[in-house]
Amino acid sequence: MEEVLKVAAKPESLVEILDFVGKILDAHGCTPQARTQLRMAIEEIYVNIAHYAYASEEGWAEISGSVEDDVATFCITDGGDPFDPLAKTDPDILLSGEERGIGGLGIFMVKSMVDDVKYEYSNGCNKLTLTKSLGTTD
Repeated sequence: MEEVLKVAAKPESLVEILDFVGKILDAHGCTPQARTQLRMAIEEIYVNIAHYAYASEEGWAEISGSVEDDVATFCITDGGDPFDPLAKTDPDILLSGEERGIGGLGIFMVKSMVDDVKYEYSNGCNKLTLTKSLGTTD
């Protein structure tokens, strides 16, 4: 069953987002590693929405989550400026910070912590979908 939470896209809503994610994951007995990775990935995506999606006006973010056949799916949607975080090539992590430049590490980290990430822009909304096997111990 899919659950949905809509919040004001503000940094202080992060606690509510992470509690929502934790509740879904706890109900399905996922491993501590999968839980930590999903929470970190969602935190990275949400913090970027809260800080950058809505230029100067206030906005919203919605997260939906479900678990089916040991796979968690979380969709994070916002009505901010169109932005595809997957469009940028992955940074060369072997370069020094000065050589690599600023930006790109967050989405690289997200992609390394989940099994799949998809982006779409439709009906005036950004939608990022993260999926991950929970590795449950059932």
